[in-house]
Amino acid sequence: MTENSQRVNDAAVKAISKISPKSRIITAILYIGALVLGALFSLLENDTLNTAFDFIATVFTRLFSFIAVPVIAVSLITTLAKLSRGSKGGTIFVHTVFYTLLTTILAAVLGAAIFIFVAPASVPDLSAQAADAVSKYQSLSYFDHFISIIPNNLLQPFVAGNVLSILIVAASFGLGIAVMPESEKKESLLNTILGFQDLLFILIHWLIKVLPLGIMAFTAQLVTQLSAGTILGGIAEYFSVVISANLLQMFIVLPVILLFRGLNPFKIAKGMLPALAVALFSKSSAGTLPVTIASAEDNLNVDRRVSRFVLPICTTINMNGCAAFILITSLFLLQNAGIELGAGTIVAWVFIATFAAVGNAGVPMGCYFLTLSLVSSMNIPVTLMGIILPVYAVIDMIETALNVWSDSCVVNIVNKEVKDKLPEVTEEA
Repeated sequence: MTENSQRVNDAAVKAISKISPKSRIITAILYIGALVLGALFSLLENDTLNTAFDFIATVFTRLFSFIAVPVIAVSLITTLAKLSRGSKGGTIFVHTVFYTLLTTILAAVLGAAIFIFVAPASVPDLSAQAADAVSKYQSLSYFDHFISIIPNNLLQPFVAGNVLSILIVAASFGLGIAVMPESEKKESLLNTILGFQDLLFILIHWLIKVLPLGIMAFTAQLVTQLSAGTILGGIAEYFSVVISANLLQMFIVLPVILLFRGLNPFKIAKGMLPALAVALFSKSSAGTLPVTIASAEDNLNVDRRVSRFVLPICTTINMNGCAAFILITSLFLLQNAGIELGAGTIVAWVFIATFAAVGNAGVPMGCYFLTLSLVSSMNIPVTLMGIILPVYAVIDMIETALNVWSDSCVVNIVNKEVKDKLPEVTEEA
């Protein structure tokens, strides 16, 4: 791992360590309180209040759109550039990226399969914005969709908010920086992008501080528009899809991959239990990283050169739970907006969810905020996200445990596959 990569990782861990349990409790109370207040205000059926909440919700939607596009682009650029810089001989790097992307894509595909099978009911008449969102898609063929993601200039994808185009541009830039020869210019370019990323995270933290106001407005909008009975049916089915996708990935898919590679999933789970416990309750894969590394080295004898390179990478890109959440939530919101979910749309979102998860920060609520920003940047109604929020705390716990469990599986697989290819240790690693 390079010095720059270590600095970024250490900064993430320190940032998480500053979030005290008391602060988390206060935040949870604020979010739940905002949800309750929004519902109560909507029951007053006051036109002035409803107009005010519509205004606040619109402001927050525009702010999410404003911050989403640069965050997605910069996160993917820095991730790809940073990973490739640390690859050195490439042996560990290639194995790591292969298995992290494999598990992440499988999580997204599994989420899509369960979503199609369960087919959660839509919540009708979410917003007048739905008609506008549908009209943009109905007039385009699949060939038109493909052509529309190929940018004809640098700024067009960012101005139009075309997420697929932005992903293509960001991936190209990230890989381009990665293959640039080491020089002062390359270092300056990377430092500039990393500085811009730090600035964006400051803006995100400011937005999160006032997020309860937005949640109250979104909830008031939603409760005003929908009957409680209709909400419960579709939302309950949606939650069942998210939880099922995470649990099946955790207890079936990943253990099968371990068995296929000749590893004992029970032994690995037992050795990584301290990290899994911390992940479950901290809801932060970045904050859990020191425990994850220690568990892998002390309990499972993973080579230090493998664990200290693979696990920081996995913490950055191996977001199984986040990929499933982004996919399922986005499809649910698209469906509620009246957009037809054909095979092409679902396949496209498998890749969108995978790449978005790659750029996600391993911090509490990172996946929720990323999904909210991603969908709102496409002008899809996001009022349902306010209802999802109170239960998201449980989802976040399961997602983080799944992410760390996937990291644990990957590091043990890579350790087994490269241990005979590594040189003998002649000095302290």
